[in-house]
Amino acid sequence: MQRAVTSLLILSLGLSVEWSLIGGQVAQRCEAAEPPTIEIEASADLARSIEPLIAGHRGEVAVAIKHLGSGVGFVHRGDVPMPTASLIKLAVLVTVYDQLESGRLRADQLLELTEEDKVPGSGILTTQFSAGTQITLRDAIRLMIAYSDNTATNLVVEAIGLPATADQMVRLGFPNTKLHSLVYRRDTSIFPERSQQFGLGSTTALETVALLEAIDGGTLLSRQACDEMLDHLYACEDRSKLVRLLPPKVKVAHKSGYVSKTRVDAGLIDGPQGRIAICVLTDKNADVSSADDNEASLLIGKIAAHAYRHFYPDSATADPPNALLGLARSASGPLVESLQRLLNRNLLPSPELAVDGDFGPATEAALLKYQKSLAVAATGKIDQATLRAMATAVTDLGQRDSAGTDSEPTPITIAEDFTGPPVVSCRAWAIGDASTGALLFEQKANERLDNASTTKLMTAWLVAKLAQDAPEVWDETIEFSRRADDTAGSTAGLIVGEKIRVGDLIYGLLLPSGNDAAVAIAEHFGDRLTPTDSNPADSELGETESDETTESNRQAIASYEAFVAAMNDEATLLGLTQTGFRNPHGLTAEGHHSSAADLFQLANLVLRDPKLAEVTATHSYRADVTKPDGTTRQVTWKNTNRLLSIAGYGGGKTGTTTAAGACLVASGNHQGSHLIVVVLGASGSAARYADARNLFRWAWRQTVTSGE
Repeated sequence: MQRAVTSLLILSLGLSVEWSLIGGQVAQRCEAAEPPTIEIEASADLARSIEPLIAGHRGEVAVAIKHLGSGVGFVHRGDVPMPTASLIKLAVLVTVYDQLESGRLRADQLLELTEEDKVPGSGILTTQFSAGTQITLRDAIRLMIAYSDNTATNLVVEAIGLPATADQMVRLGFPNTKLHSLVYRRDTSIFPERSQQFGLGSTTALETVALLEAIDGGTLLSRQACDEMLDHLYACEDRSKLVRLLPPKVKVAHKSGYVSKTRVDAGLIDGPQGRIAICVLTDKNADVSSADDNEASLLIGKIAAHAYRHFYPDSATADPPNALLGLARSASGPLVESLQRLLNRNLLPSPELAVDGDFGPATEAALLKYQKSLAVAATGKIDQATLRAMATAVTDLGQRDSAGTDSEPTPITIAEDFTGPPVVSCRAWAIGDASTGALLFEQKANERLDNASTTKLMTAWLVAKLAQDAPEVWDETIEFSRRADDTAGSTAGLIVGEKIRVGDLIYGLLLPSGNDAAVAIAEHFGDRLTPTDSNPADSELGETESDETTESNRQAIASYEAFVAAMNDEATLLGLTQTGFRNPHGLTAEGHHSSAADLFQLANLVLRDPKLAEVTATHSYRADVTKPDGTTRQVTWKNTNRLLSIAGYGGGKTGTTTAAGACLVASGNHQGSHLIVVVLGASGSAARYADARNLFRWAWRQTVTSGE
């Protein structure tokens, strides 16, 4: 995949060495370092989601977003200098930790508060503490970040020296990121023209994201220093911007700021497969109110929510059942989108609401109609009575009369069949006995369907099959290629040139469902497999050879294609008649499909292998990765299979693409009945787990009570 590269722009700094007279002392401005290059693979889907938000905003906007696991993201005016307000305190944080590491400062040294130090604005020192109070530097840092305390910020800045922050940023290659003066002390400005233009500080969205990425990776300072900075950033109390529309349990390490027409926020959003670095800068906003629904604050929240939902669609929709409580007109965000989908699905005829996350008149009208159909008070907002009625509703609502005209929606009673299998959302399913390999129950189990990342069961099986005759395979080292690094979708988080043990990477393949790991494995092992009919044109490689293609690249391409061919040969050998592979990871491709019955047979084989059974049942795994420079770092992978948190359930594999829907292969054991359930094409992540659990319960009632 072609990677779009956005380089940080260096604006002219004038002379390579500047001098400023500050407090009677001469401060030298150091020469700029070569700025780092931040690579962001542009996502068309993310752009389509965010660009309309920016276009509709009444003000200037700059955005940079990068998923640090995959490198995918979005940039809008990323190299344009913008005001920071209190976001510049992030750069101050980095500078003070640089001086702590060098020994110029100590975290426990005491700073004394004087009456002259007190400045207005955010924080607690000015209003709650008396002159003469002494606090440690570490506590002042915490107040600066957690409460954006302006007085504490000035104490920290005076400890490090006012010019130090700009100097540090120049040394790091961020020439546009500058603290201009003490807070509320424009008379101390060391950049008078920039102070006039930007106020307290200035930066670009790309420079800020690069700074956050360096903190996340532990490359800015020591790992310990970066972790301590993250701890401060996680303590930020502001929930009005980046955090406001994210799922409640998502952690965000960030720093925000606002003054007059400027509102900004930047940080690291935690996710299942790596953090999202994000910076949203707004200026010259038409709405300068301090209300909770300020337009710029809402915009920042919406952009963060769209980014999180893009990279983690399963987690973004995994809200608790009562999360909708209180939603009413003027609300916005992912929860409103969930409500709109629910109304579209449960009202007949469907109101065909735009799933845009904005609770406007159309959504309100649909909710009023839905509440009437549930026989609860039509309030136009989600209250406890509506939630209870929604929870007990078992049918679609609304109907058409014989003439095809809309009638008043009324509940429809459906007689349940208590003898048959449960009603599920998925397109096909299969239940089999893991002890005997017999297929017990099924619905459309032989229908060819897209199967997403359940494909990786075959990828893992080919490696395990090699290791059965040569156990040393697990100790081989794989080096990530550019193509592996560039692979789209879910990721193990390794980059080109990094090396890892095969026995470790198999966890990166199956736990976070690393598409990059699948490509790396195929390139590494394909040349030692002997497919009977290798047809390179059938693989979904996405590569075009040229005269510049190196011999090693050609070998990797050939190995990859051989691996995919071997996957198909193995499927034929195993009698998987509805299965065809075009890649080792499961991204949508013509001719790439399987069936619930075939996947049961494959899963039964995989889970009999001791190594793979152990891997698929592992909740989380930490591995050592060797970087290109020979140093090591650690990665931690978490299993995407949520059933593992419930006693009785074992290993399996998840998979999700737009074409395949939500898929799941799962195993479970109850009173000696060991079953494997395959779910293909469920309506969503939560639905696949509900479908699987209902199928397990029903099947266990059949097998345990009947003695099958």
